[in-house]
Amino acid sequence: MPNSSQNTLVITKGHPFEREPFFAMLYGIFADRSLGEITHVEHPAAPAVFATETLAAFDTLVFYDMPGIAFDAGGPVYSEPSEAFKNNLQRATQRGVGLVFLHHAIAGWPAWPDYAELIGGRFCYTPQQVRGVPVPDSGYRHGVEHAIEVVAEHPVTAGVDSSFTMTDELYLAQVFEDSVTPLLRSGHEFTADNFYSARKAVVDGEKFSNDGWAHKQGSNLVGWVREHNQSRIVYLQGGDDAVAWENPNYQRLLGNAIRWAGRYPG
Repeated sequence: MPNSSQNTLVITKGHPFEREPFFAMLYGIFADRSLGEITHVEHPAAPAVFATETLAAFDTLVFYDMPGIAFDAGGPVYSEPSEAFKNNLQRATQRGVGLVFLHHAIAGWPAWPDYAELIGGRFCYTPQQVRGVPVPDSGYRHGVEHAIEVVAEHPVTAGVDSSFTMTDELYLAQVFEDSVTPLLRSGHEFTADNFYSARKAVVDGEKFSNDGWAHKQGSNLVGWVREHNQSRIVYLQGGDDAVAWENPNYQRLLGNAIRWAGRYPG
């Protein structure tokens, strides 16, 4: 079980983001002292933290990172984490450490299938095998104003409006609906016409294009929970930029997610 220190480790890097408003949002949430203290680490130092007893000091890990991908002129190059990292993350779930994954974290460690299973889905920058099935590259769309509906009563959705509007980046990606408990659904149409191809952006250098790209209709699930070993796990697709972070319902969801995953009182 988690220790009683009530500490959260936030892990970043691998994908660009606006640091100042992101951390302003986080520290605003942690102004509620019942959530304890927040510590930040970024790649490439993050795996070293996982390999030490330092990790035992945290009740919750918040992943706003995208490890295992290097972008070069020929497109993305994928790598797996070390066996030590895999084993330490597994041990963390056996201890019941809470895991909260945000936005682009769903694209992390693309060469490690178990990571997608841990989160409950996968964003693919290029066509890949997901759960043994070939799938196309995923889609993205920035600045989408969309309606979100809360579809389950849960501690993560407590105090959140039953429906609310948010402007954010959305993903047309692989969602393992058979392995998660749905919390939030978007009213946006998750079809190829409404998204841009990730492969065309990172391989062909054609941003904001879906010419010749095919993708079947995807899940509109944008928030869920699941459990693995003793860990509670939350994924929130929202959280691309300051516009999203300023949304009070998003802030409530994130605070609730940290509290529930880490088994904090209150």
